[in-house]
Amino acid sequence: MLNIVLFGPPGAGKGTQADKLMERYGLLHISTGEVIREQIKAGTELGKRAEKEMEGGALASDEIVINIIADFVDHHKDAKGVIFDGFPRTTPQAEAFDRVLAAEGLDVTMMLALDVPDRELIERLLLRGKSSGRADDQSEEIIVNRIAVYKKQTEVVKRFYEKQGKYIAVDGTGGIDVVFGRLCEIIDRYV
Repeated sequence: MLNIVLFGPPGAGKGTQADKLMERYGLLHISTGEVIREQIKAGTELGKRAEKEMEGGALASDEIVINIIADFVDHHKDAKGVIFDGFPRTTPQAEAFDRVLAAEGLDVTMMLALDVPDRELIERLLLRGKSSGRADDQSEEIIVNRIAVYKKQTEVVKRFYEKQGKYIAVDGTGGIDVVFGRLCEIIDRYV
């Protein structure tokens, strides 16, 4: 089973690239951010807890996110592979993720990290905010905070996968198809 952690700051293009990779390689895709937003929209208890935690650009707690992932893995053990988009976001999540996968006889194949300069991230997110209506993409102040939170809390996760020899940096600048080509070149070595 091909388990890819698609990593990068908000606005790096993880969701866009995950959709293209799913289609090309027949993989499943889980975006913890999308699942949490769906839970918030549906008004579930999980969604209410996550919304309260995420006000102002903070991340949802490890407990909430790990429960979402564990449930997903449990229900998709026979998949050809999975793209985990936006997860893990903290070292404790990465450690718990390894335990969840190991319990199923699985592991992370690779972490593909999209590198994009901050100014480009801000511009991408503001454009996305205009078209999507997402409130967290319409305020430059909140976007800057989200990037700062990523750098402080999430970027450290790459060291976790570097130690395992699974971290691969990918230039996330340029057109969608250019970045997709870079990702495919790497994945093709594993399939």
